[in-house]
Amino acid sequence: MNRKADYFARYEAIADVSARMLNAARTGDWSVLAGLQDEYRQLVDGLREAADGVTLDQAELGRKLRLIRRILADDAAIRDLASPDVARLSTLLEVRRSTNVLKDFYRARA
Repeated sequence: MNRKADYFARYEAIADVSARMLNAARTGDWSVLAGLQDEYRQLVDGLREAADGVTLDQAELGRKLRLIRRILADDAAIRDLASPDVARLSTLLEVRRSTNVLKDFYRARA
């Protein structure tokens, strides 16, 4: 496989994993999403290596841009889906922190 083909194959693989991550987020399967994040990171790391020495023409830059937009759209959708859970977790941690502060306060006064 030539360098450009390898380069775009990696972008396609990242887009595929990104789509699978979005599907996992849509179904609420956060453990699958977490596992896919490792695969995603490895692919991104590999892309950096594959980019060395690759020069793209206008059409190839357009293809790359379309893939990046697709990946970023999936990422934004995942964050939107995760936000309610993140907000709920943040609230839960804040309530727990407040409870611990009150317990410590009353313990100190007793």
